[in-house]
Amino acid sequence: MDSANLVGLSPPNALDKENREDSMYGNIFAELESLEPPLGTTLRSVYDDQPNAHKRFMEKLDARIRNHDREIEKMCNFHHQGFVDAITELLKVRADAEKLMVQVTGTNRRLQDAGKEVTAQTEEMIRCRVQQSNIATTVEKLQLCIPVLEMYSKLKEQLDSKRYYAALKTMEQLENIYIPRVSKYRFCQIMAETLPKLREEIKEKSMSDLKDFLESIRKHSDKIGETAMRQAQQHRTFNSAVQKQASMGYGKPLYMLNGKAPSPESGVALEVGVDEEEEHDDEGDRETFENYYRKQRRKQARLVLQPQSSMHETVEGYRKYFNQIVGFFVVEDHILHATQGLVTRAYIDELWNMALYKIIAVLRTHSSYCSDPDLVLELKNLIVIFADTLQGYGFPVNRLFDLLFEIRDQYNETLLKKWAGVFREIFESDNYSPIPVENEEEYKTVISRFPFHDAEIEKQQFPKKLPMSQSVPQVYIQVKEFIYASLKFSESLHRSSTEIDDMLRKSTNLLLTRTLSSCLQNLIKKPHIGLTELVQIIINTTHLEQACKYLEDFITNITNVSPETIHTTRLYGLSTFKNNNNDHAAMSGKVAQTACMSACKHLSTSLTQMLLDSELKQISMGAIQQFNLDVMQCELFASSEPVPGFQGDTLQLAFIDLRQLLDLFMVWDWSTYLADYGQPTSKYLRVNPSTALALLEKMKDTSKKNNIFSQFRKNDRDKQKLIETVVKQLRSLVNGMSQHT
Repeated sequence: MDSANLVGLSPPNALDKENREDSMYGNIFAELESLEPPLGTTLRSVYDDQPNAHKRFMEKLDARIRNHDREIEKMCNFHHQGFVDAITELLKVRADAEKLMVQVTGTNRRLQDAGKEVTAQTEEMIRCRVQQSNIATTVEKLQLCIPVLEMYSKLKEQLDSKRYYAALKTMEQLENIYIPRVSKYRFCQIMAETLPKLREEIKEKSMSDLKDFLESIRKHSDKIGETAMRQAQQHRTFNSAVQKQASMGYGKPLYMLNGKAPSPESGVALEVGVDEEEEHDDEGDRETFENYYRKQRRKQARLVLQPQSSMHETVEGYRKYFNQIVGFFVVEDHILHATQGLVTRAYIDELWNMALYKIIAVLRTHSSYCSDPDLVLELKNLIVIFADTLQGYGFPVNRLFDLLFEIRDQYNETLLKKWAGVFREIFESDNYSPIPVENEEEYKTVISRFPFHDAEIEKQQFPKKLPMSQSVPQVYIQVKEFIYASLKFSESLHRSSTEIDDMLRKSTNLLLTRTLSSCLQNLIKKPHIGLTELVQIIINTTHLEQACKYLEDFITNITNVSPETIHTTRLYGLSTFKNNNNDHAAMSGKVAQTACMSACKHLSTSLTQMLLDSELKQISMGAIQQFNLDVMQCELFASSEPVPGFQGDTLQLAFIDLRQLLDLFMVWDWSTYLADYGQPTSKYLRVNPSTALALLEKMKDTSKKNNIFSQFRKNDRDKQKLIETVVKQLRSLVNGMSQHT
């Protein structure tokens, strides 16, 4: 290798360095030519290299530009002929282009003319679309606003109609739901500012209405209570009718009220003007309303529970008292169910317990002033209706029925006092003589009033006498009336038949052992009661004693409780009348008189029965004369005052019937007897035609059989004719009485 070539070759290290620079600058130029940012990093790499890097870069850049210029020149030379040809072709189509331009311009003009209407329609359509969009937007916004306006209108209506509670609920919905949806509108802001004022206005009006309401119910409580009690009474009457129909075997009720039984609340129209308005959303306001309402109602309760001083004088006083109380608690019950929180069940129960304590105290006090059993009975009926009414509203009333048992004892006391007066009147009006009965009708009338049965007396012909005096059937009837009166109070007390039966028997025992016994004891102590009356009283008490079993049967029939029931109370009438008889015997001044009068009556009755004995077929005038002497001895004994204390000829009256009969036969005063018969002033008033006929027929038979020669003596013949004539007339009297019967 020659030296020139050696000089032209670079050392290996220099060659590598040059290659690296070319490669580096090539990359840089490639990045610059790409025109993609960022270029800052690329330019920084140029300046951050070795010293003189900028100069070196500029040299490489100039070499790069020259290289590109050479390539551009080569390309232009290569395409020059084609460019010349294209220009030539372009010049050739210049005329056609001008012609085309004219055609396009004309076509464009015609197209513009034709599109003017379309453009106008399009613009109109665009305008309508804009309007439609605006309308849709407006409707959408109005749909959000309309509920707010409707709720506000509803609020105004509720305020106008004083439905404050509903208005408060509407306000709550406006504030929490509706207004926030459209709060950006001015009218909503005005509404939001107005609502607090309306709420305060509602509070003021509600308080005013609450005061008016409290005053209104105070005035109308009695009317409300009257209506409620009337409905309760109708309900009780309806139930009683249904039960009665059921007990009579009807398959279904005979009638219904509107297809159903009336309830205690039916028909009670309770208009509460602020029954809900007192409910306020604000807890503070709610508490204010509740406290005010309850405080005022407690004051009203104290006024309602305060009775009038003259309440016990009439049943209307009690009725007004009960009506006011029922009206008060019916309103409270209505408020409890129509509102939320104004009153609570616990509050009403506390109020009722306080009222019940006061009511019982008032009734216990005022009922003690009642001396009229009819008023006490009406009070009992009112208490039962009062209790049933409030029980229908859920108030416990057991203590009221317990009170009724106390009033029942008082009622029995008033009955005993009333019947004591009745018994005194009966005893004062009694003549203390056996009851005369002229015919069968009178006899049936007596035994229909008093259970009297005596086979011997029933066999006797009329007129006849019953052993007791008029007071016995009257007393018996009054005892039954007392049982009926006592039963009236026992009804509707929600007690079993056994309990009612026991109450009736106990009250009847009190009547017999205390009232009637006391009346009898006072009676026999009266100065005008003589031995005859005393004997009749003993006979009367004996018959009343025997009638006690019929009174027990009477009670059994009206209560349907068997007397064999284990706990059935027995009537103490037997021991009562025995004790009275013992009392009679224990009286120092009456004992001997009673015994003597009884002995004389018994002797007189026995002597009369001896004359009329069916075994005695005949009797002569001599026997009658001797019999008359015996009776005269008895009368002498009676007139000798064997026992001190008899008034006048009282003891001789025991033989008065027998004496008149013997005088009639001894004097043979038939003309007077027949002429004065039936007259109250008759000399032989106590001589019964049947008795005289029976004795005269015994004498007639004796005249026929023993005096065979009497027909030959004129006096005997006249006497026999007289006997026959008198017998005929006596038979006529007896037959006349039988036909009259």
